[in-house]
Formats: sequence, C-alpha cells, structure tokens
Amino acid sequence: MSFILYTISEVLKGVPNTIIISIVAMFVGLIIGTLFAIIRIKHVPVLSQLIIVYNSFFRSTPLIVQLFILYYGIPSFILFLNDQFTLTINPDIFSPLAIAFIVFSFHAVAYLSESIKGGLQSVDQNQIEAAQTVGLSKFSIYKEIVLPQAFAYALPNIENQFIMLIKGTSLAFAVQVTEIMAVSRVIANEGYRFIPVYTVAAIFYWLLAIILEFVFTKMERNTTRYLRANAS
Repeated sequence: MSFILYTISEVLKGVPNTIIISIVAMFVGLIIGTLFAIIRIKHVPVLSQLIIVYNSFFRSTPLIVQLFILYYGIPSFILFLNDQFTLTINPDIFSPLAIAFIVFSFHAVAYLSESIKGGLQSVDQNQIEAAQTVGLSKFSIYKEIVLPQAFAYALPNIENQFIMLIKGTSLAFAVQVTEIMAVSRVIANEGYRFIPVYTVAAIFYWLLAIILEFVFTKMERNTTRYLRANAS
C-alpha cells in the first residue's frame, strides 16, 4: 500500500506538464486550425494546397516521429547555421518542453482544421444569405453566425482530439519531458513493479479524460440548444 501511495504522489508530479502541453496545443490548434479551415473553405489559391499537404503529413506520420524530427533536427540545423555563417547560436536553445509544445501544436492544427472545416460546411447557407441581404459584413457574419455554429457542430470532434492529445503526451517522455509516463517509467524501472505503476498512470489518464468528458457534455448540451434555436 505504501508503494502505491508513493507511486501516486510521484506520478502526480508529471500531471501539470501533461495538462499544460495539451492545453497549449489545443489553444494553438483551435486558432490556427480555424484559419486553415477558412482558407480551405474559401479555396484560396496556393495556400489551400499547402494546407492540404501540411495536414496530410501531420495526420499520416506517427507523433513520436514528429517529436524526434524536431528534437534532433533543430539542434542539427542550428549547428549547420553556425558553421555556414560563423554564428554562435546555442543548439539547445529550445528546451524539451518547448519542443513538445511546438510538435503537439502542429499535430493539433492538422486534426482540428479538418474538424472545424466539417463544422463550417454544416452551417446552413440560407442563414448566411439572409445575413447578407440585411447588409451584415463578412466579418460580422462569421463572428455572429458561422463560427459559433461551426464550433457547435465540431464540438464532439474537438473533444475527441483533446482526449487524444492528453493520451499523446505519453510520448513526450521520448524527448525528455517529465510528464505522467516519464515519471511512471522511472519508478517502474527502479522497482521492477511495472503492473502497479502503469496501472496508476492509466488511472491518471482516465481521470483526466473523465473530467474532459464531463466538461464537454455540459458544453454540448448548451450548443445543442443553441443549434436548435438557430434552426427554428
């Protein structure tokens, strides 16, 4: 029992990084993902094609590979710049946590842009046309009508992506980020008690997912009423 309590107290130290990485990635993913989705919907030349390639790469390659590319690639690139231009930039300018923020954000953008794009396509075009007839600007139409409904339609997919991000942070230990899995591996390897340690880790991930599901369920109830009100 004392070992379990010790494990819980130690694994708890990795929870903040797990949550922070997920929240930062989600925040960046929603902002840039929304911009990417609008560009795709509007069929902006060149940019639309570049976004398609971007999304394809980050959705089709393993997250751990993306982590390794930046973790090892950034220092190598900085060393190359130092050699070529006689610079003195520190190759370790980005901490492992910063690299995790970048990679998980890039990853989230690819998935969330597709989810938001689907939400945008679900908005009733008749409402947009009606708003145009009364003289609303494009900015006002998107702010007051399109984006609120798009996010409401995309909310279940956004919830799924948030949970996937939390689970995905378990790979951040590979680039020396101290999160739930990293702490669990250290404790498990020290005492060779893998099953109880990883069970504790699994319960922590499960609890975080339950909290998210509770929050998003409340949000989905409100958005369902909002969508029904706009449809009537």
